[in-house]
Amino acid sequence: MPRSTDAIVVGAGVIGNSIAYELAARGYEVLVLDKEGGSGFGSTSASSAVIRYNYSTYDGMAAAWEAAHCWKSWREHLDDSARGPIAQFHECGMVFLDVDLAPRERTVRLFDKIGVRYELWDSKTLGDRIPGIDVGSYYPPKPVDSEEFYADTHTSLGAVFTPEAGFVDDPQLAAANLGAAAAAKGAIHSFRTTVIGIEQHASRQWALRLDNGDTVETSVVVNAAGPWSNALNAMAGVGSDFTVTVRPLRQEVHHVSAPKGYNHHARLGPMIADLDLGTYMRPEHGGGFLIGGTEPECDPLEWIDDPDTANPNRTAARFQAQVLRAARRLPHLPVPSQPKGIAGVYDAASDWTPIYDKTDRPGYYVAMGTSGNQFKNAPVVGRMLATLIEKVEAGHDHDLDPVVYTGPHTGVQIHLGSFSRRREFNTESTGTVLG
Repeated sequence: MPRSTDAIVVGAGVIGNSIAYELAARGYEVLVLDKEGGSGFGSTSASSAVIRYNYSTYDGMAAAWEAAHCWKSWREHLDDSARGPIAQFHECGMVFLDVDLAPRERTVRLFDKIGVRYELWDSKTLGDRIPGIDVGSYYPPKPVDSEEFYADTHTSLGAVFTPEAGFVDDPQLAAANLGAAAAAKGAIHSFRTTVIGIEQHASRQWALRLDNGDTVETSVVVNAAGPWSNALNAMAGVGSDFTVTVRPLRQEVHHVSAPKGYNHHARLGPMIADLDLGTYMRPEHGGGFLIGGTEPECDPLEWIDDPDTANPNRTAARFQAQVLRAARRLPHLPVPSQPKGIAGVYDAASDWTPIYDKTDRPGYYVAMGTSGNQFKNAPVVGRMLATLIEKVEAGHDHDLDPVVYTGPHTGVQIHLGSFSRRREFNTESTGTVLG
């Protein structure tokens, strides 16, 4: 392992490896450290890998739209460095059911501004396009063990459909692809390596002490440690000026069989974002169906202090809550008696908008609060952070004059000040994983 390097990225998930790839492509000597045994073994592996464009802010949506073009040309994005299998993007479309929490008028106004193609569905169209769906409006979500959950409704809802949305079939493989691309550009990965100390010298060089006894020095540190990002910040004395908090949050995603007829021949049925009932659904090839939650207020959230102590097993209570909500929307959904799925720990920001920023300590950068809704943005996050680092290291004052990144695929301008550690709380956020 090198004793010194240009940049150290802590975290080899899809975000960390994307940043490492872009820095290495710009000529930086990059070292990637991760406590796990390989790329994407942490919260990336628990991602549903949904590629969608519905966000509450212009810059969040613009980043997702630009990143989607990277996923659609994934091998080219990797600079043809991939050897062996690569992750695949599958376009199936997304149905975002109407809910006052995320008004369609705001969404389509941003779609029009950015150039995202969409269709507006009324309740009849929704029922015609997804046969068997219950188009009733039940908001707000109710506990699934309450009488209110099963009460009838006399109101119905429509939806906004984005046909170019989809999902990546293997999020861990996507992280590994980016890691391999970074390595092809010269980056070095050190797995099963934990940072146990970090301090900055008067020379502004950072020294990271590792659990293998080594100390590595660098002028640039990027904290992309996912659920462990807060602990790394505390170790480095970073975070006193943050206005947005980030905490580890335990989550579960459950796996069932798709409703009969949901997939038509070789064409997958669409993903469904259902804030009205508090769930989201995503089809899989082979007849599978993934179901996750959108943090409805009636369900307690599992905030944890130490990610290493989180229960790694899915639970019957969470399975029942999420799958029964999906079955209320899709009455033909088979509900198995035994939970099946995965549990993971997310790195969640208090307004569900990530922090991509410099800090008050020179040379220390963060990509935090990314879990749950930033997998989709990983390709462009690497480019945004690399651009930010280059400019700030060259003397640019990002706090006073926020860096603007222009996406090469779409031409959209993404204002990185929207992801500032010192931003105002995003009051238009849905307060859920959907951002």
